Amino acid sequence: MRATIFVTDDEPAIRSAIAKRLSRRQHHVSAFDSGQALVAALDKEAPDLILLDVKMPGMSGIETLKVLRQKSPHSLVIMLTAYGTVQDAVEAMKLGAYDFVIKAVDLDGMDPVVERALELLVLRRRALFEMEHEGSQYTLGNLVAPSPAMQRLVVQLRDVTQNPKATVLLQGETGTGKEFIARVLHHNGSRAAGPFIGVNCTAIPRDLFESELFGYERGAFTGASQRKLGLLERAEGGTMFLDEIGDLDPAMQAKLLRVLQERSFRRLGGTDDIAVDFRLITATNRDLKKEVARGTFREDLFFRLNVVLFDLPPLRQRVEDIIPLCLRALVRYGREFGKNVVDIEPEARTMLERYAYPGNVRELQNIIERATIFCHGTTLTASCLPQELREAPRPVTVAVAKGDEQFVRLDVPLGKMRLAEVEDAIIQEVLRLAGHNKSLAAKHLGLTRFALDRRLKKMTES
Repeated sequence: MRATIFVTDDEPAIRSAIAKRLSRRQHHVSAFDSGQALVAALDKEAPDLILLDVKMPGMSGIETLKVLRQKSPHSLVIMLTAYGTVQDAVEAMKLGAYDFVIKAVDLDGMDPVVERALELLVLRRRALFEMEHEGSQYTLGNLVAPSPAMQRLVVQLRDVTQNPKATVLLQGETGTGKEFIARVLHHNGSRAAGPFIGVNCTAIPRDLFESELFGYERGAFTGASQRKLGLLERAEGGTMFLDEIGDLDPAMQAKLLRVLQERSFRRLGGTDDIAVDFRLITATNRDLKKEVARGTFREDLFFRLNVVLFDLPPLRQRVEDIIPLCLRALVRYGREFGKNVVDIEPEARTMLERYAYPGNVRELQNIIERATIFCHGTTLTASCLPQELREAPRPVTVAVAKGDEQFVRLDVPLGKMRLAEVEDAIIQEVLRLAGHNKSLAAKHLGLTRFALDRRLKKMTES
């Protein structure tokens, strides 16, 4: 880290030696001979780090520290002290100084203290950025939603954020952003100040899931040497997000149902019911209605979870969102990798839009991350994209939603497909959009059910 450092010492030789030593490490260094001069400089600039002598004529180091704590509260302060004034340095640390250095001829003792201070500054900046990023990236206004499907979703999300108790079920393919939407709901509602506790139901072994969710009392089982708070208690006042809820063990389904019914639970080994207040958001890439029909998911739990249902569309059904998502990802990875990639060339845009994205938004982000690494200019070119995008055949049909209507968009490489193949592709896409309801698909295609069956049979025989 290249830091802005102020050095204040009334002894010219020491002040100069420290300034030169820090400058050789590429830091921006300013030197001052008194506390008054330092305080005046703080009106123009707030440094990252201040090295301040304890004993100085006029304003002492302690007096200067008290003033600069008000004028530059985020600057770290290292006190410079002689052997006989360590007590003063300790007092300064009680007033908010970061550390102290005993002045010696070679100044070797200063280096590790400065390095630790700079490491702390880096961590602070990273934490501050993540906090700001956390607060901003989940605002409804920052959602990338040019497509009609996402615009409708944003309107519905805004309504649900106003109800902090409604249970929400998110369904969608892997990578469509279910956890992201869960965090949007959390950060835009009255529970934003509370915790967001996210749990993947497949990530915790079955025999440990109950103790993780409910916590336990001391002595509840072998190895339970002290009480442990469970995830439900940690979610108090906030949001509990259970991902992959369709994979939850049947026994735990019953116990979760009781929590939702009673709004209370007991720790393992406990005898007292503990009331809890949190919003539950669950997510799955399965069709829970079909899981209920198969008998693998409790119907009564499904009804408890399915108060508000959001079906997140796959990326291939909202092509309008692809380039805006790519540009957003370019900003993120450009900042992370120290690059200034600000645009995408037309050929690369075409490749990005025609790709099917089986991994959805998550895959798109991985593609842009890799492309940013290999990009050496300000514009992302086709050569930066992975080989599978450059060689990927154009999909013949893509479903696109416009308003309340759905369209099947054709994308046919001229001279490389026969008419019969194009017709077959259209039939398959319409059948998929109809949920494989042949009667509905036939209606969309202007065919009789008999004619559709005949075409499907011909397709399987060819």
